[in-house]
Amino acid sequence: MGREWSSHIGRALLSGARHLRLIDRYLLGQLMGPTLLATAALSGVALLSQSLSALDILVDQRQGPLIFAKITLLAMPQLVALILPVAILVAAFVALNRLQTEQEITICFTGGMSRWRVISPAIRLAAVVALISLCLSLWIQPLCFRVLRETLDEVRTDLAAALVKPGQFTHPAPGVTVYVQSADDLGGLHNVFIDVDRSPGRDTTITARAGIIAKRAGAPVLVMRQGATEEYSSVGVLNFLSFDEYVFDLRALAPSDHTVSYKLSDRYPHELFFPDTRQEWERANRSKMLAEGHSRFAAPLYNLAFMALALAAVIGGPFNRMGYGARIAAAGAAALITRTLGVGVQAAASGSPPLNALQYLVPLIAMAASALVLYPPATLLSRTRFDQATVAPALGA
Repeated sequence: MGREWSSHIGRALLSGARHLRLIDRYLLGQLMGPTLLATAALSGVALLSQSLSALDILVDQRQGPLIFAKITLLAMPQLVALILPVAILVAAFVALNRLQTEQEITICFTGGMSRWRVISPAIRLAAVVALISLCLSLWIQPLCFRVLRETLDEVRTDLAAALVKPGQFTHPAPGVTVYVQSADDLGGLHNVFIDVDRSPGRDTTITARAGIIAKRAGAPVLVMRQGATEEYSSVGVLNFLSFDEYVFDLRALAPSDHTVSYKLSDRYPHELFFPDTRQEWERANRSKMLAEGHSRFAAPLYNLAFMALALAAVIGGPFNRMGYGARIAAAGAAALITRTLGVGVQAAASGSPPLNALQYLVPLIAMAASALVLYPPATLLSRTRFDQATVAPALGA
C-alpha cells in the first residue's frame, strides 16, 4: 500500500500544481484519521473516568440514570479541550512516522515540494483543532459547567434524597428524625416514621403505612396516609390520633435564600477579565480570575506547539530506516515538560498577574524551538534556494 501511494505521489509531482493540491489533501487525510481516532479513544477514557467519579450521585443521592448521564456529559467539554493537544501529538507521531518510514515524505521532497508545503497540512489541521479548543474553552465549557453546577445543586438540595434513605434513620434538620422502610420507583414511600422534638417534653411521633413527597400551594409537603400521631402535651398527657391522610410541612427543612455560586471554570471570559469589584469574593480572587482567563486563550496554542514538536521529531532530522523511536520519545518528553510548565505558570500567575504573559510564551517557545529544528539557521538560506530551484521545474512540467 505504501509503495503504491508513493508511486502515485511521484506521478502527481510530475503532473503540475493541480496535483500538488491533491497531495496536500492526501497528507491532511493521513493526519486527520489518526487524530479523530486518538480523540475518540482518549475521550472514551475521560468519559469512563468522569462516570466513575459521578457514581455517588446515582448511589448516595438516589438519582436516576438520566441525571447521571447529564452530569457526566456536561463535564466532557473541558476534558475534551484538555485531551485535544495529546490527541494531536499521538496522531502526528503515528501518521508522520508511517509516512516517513514508507518514504512518502522523502518522495515529496525529491519531487520538488518545499518543506513548508509538506508540513502545511499538519499545521492547518492543528490550527483548526486549536480553534475548536478555543470555542470549547471560551463558551461551551462555561455554559455546560453552569448547567452542571445548577444540576448538582438541585441534586444536593433534593428533599426526597435528603429525607429518604430506605432502611436508615436520617436527620435532615435539628430535632427531626426520619425513617422509611422502603421506596418504590414512582416516589412512593412505605412504612414512614417521623419524630419531631419541638421543645423539652413535647415530642411528636408520626407513623404511616404510605407517603409521598409533593407540593401544595407551591410548598413542599410530605403526604402520609393510613397512620397515626402521638404527641405529649406540655402537662405530660399523651394524645393519640389516627388519620387517613396527614400533611407534614417540609418548608422548615428546605434551604431558604439559596443561590448557586459559580467557580472560576464556570465563568465566561468577560466575567474573568472584568470582575464585579462590588462583590467581596471577586475582589479577593481577581488575580486568580485573570490567570484563568489568560489560560483559556493560551491553552489552544498547545495544539500548535505539540504538532510542531511532532514535525520536528520526524521531519526535522535526517531520514532513518531504523525508525524514529528516540526522537519521538524526546519530543514526547518535551511536550510533557512544556505542558507542565504551562500549568506551573498559571498557578504562579494566580498570585502575580504580570506572569500571565508567560502563559502564552511557554507554547510559543516550544513552537520556536521546533521551527529551529525544521529550519536550522545555518542551512535556511541554502534550503530556500534549493526549494526554489526544484519547485519551479516541477510546476512548469
